[in-house]
Amino acid sequence: MDSNSISAAQAAYIRSYKFHKFKILLYRIGILLLFLALWEVSARMKWIDDFIFSSPSKLMTCFYHMIQENNLFCHIGITLFETLVSFILVMACSLLLTILLWYSKSLTETLDPYLVVLNSLPKSALAPLLIVWLGANYKTIILTGVSVSIFGTILNLYIGFHETDAEKIKLIRTLGGTKSHALFKVILPANRANLIGLMKSNIGLCLVGVIIGEFIAAKSGLGYLIIYGSQVFKLDWVILSILILCLIAMGLYGCIRILERKYLKQI
Repeated sequence: MDSNSISAAQAAYIRSYKFHKFKILLYRIGILLLFLALWEVSARMKWIDDFIFSSPSKLMTCFYHMIQENNLFCHIGITLFETLVSFILVMACSLLLTILLWYSKSLTETLDPYLVVLNSLPKSALAPLLIVWLGANYKTIILTGVSVSIFGTILNLYIGFHETDAEKIKLIRTLGGTKSHALFKVILPANRANLIGLMKSNIGLCLVGVIIGEFIAAKSGLGYLIIYGSQVFKLDWVILSILILCLIAMGLYGCIRILERKYLKQI
C-alpha cells in the first residue's frame, strides 16, 4: 500500500504497533541480560556454587574448548538430524494414516481405542524395548522421537477432518464428486491451518523424543552429552547442552513460524 493512500490515523497506529513490538523486544533482551548478569555475579560472589550451577563465563570457556576439540558441532548436527527426520516422518505418516482413517469408518472404529491408549502411554517406557528390538543406534532414537507425537497428531488431524464443513462435502457428492474430490478440494484445504499448528507443536515434541532416545541409546548427540556430563560431574557440559537445546528449539519453531506467515500471506 502506498504511504500516501493511508490516513494519518492509520499511520499513527502502524507507528504505535511497531514501537510496541520494539519495546517488547527490548524487554525480552533486558530480562535475558539481567538474568545472565545476576547468574554471573552470584557465581563470582559465591552466593551459588559455580561447580553445580556453573556461570555464563564458564560456559563460554567450555563452549570455546569444545569447539577447539571439534566435537560440539558434531553432537549438535546429530541431534538436529535425528529431530528433523523424526519430524518429517511424524507429519508424513500421520497425514497418510489420517486419510486412511477418514476413508474407512470401519477402520476408524476399530483403531480408535488403540490410538487413544498409545497416545496416553508414556513414551519413555517404550525406549528400552526399542533398544532391545532395534539395537542402540540412530534408528531407535528416531523412532523414539516419532513415537512421542505421532499418535496425538493422528487423533488431532482426524478430529479436524471430521469437523470440516459437512455441507461442502455433501455438495461435492451431490454434483457427482468422489471421496477423493472431497479430500483434495475441501478436507485438506480446510485443515491447512491445523497442519501448521501441529507442525509447531510436533517440532518440539520430536526434539524431546530424540533427547529421550539419546539418554538411553546414544553415543553421540546433545542428549548423550547431558547424560555423560552428569555421570562424570562435568556439569558445564550439561548446562551448555541444555542451553543449546533451547536455542535449537527456538530456531526450529521460528522456521515453522516463517512458513506460517508465508501461508497466511497467500490466503
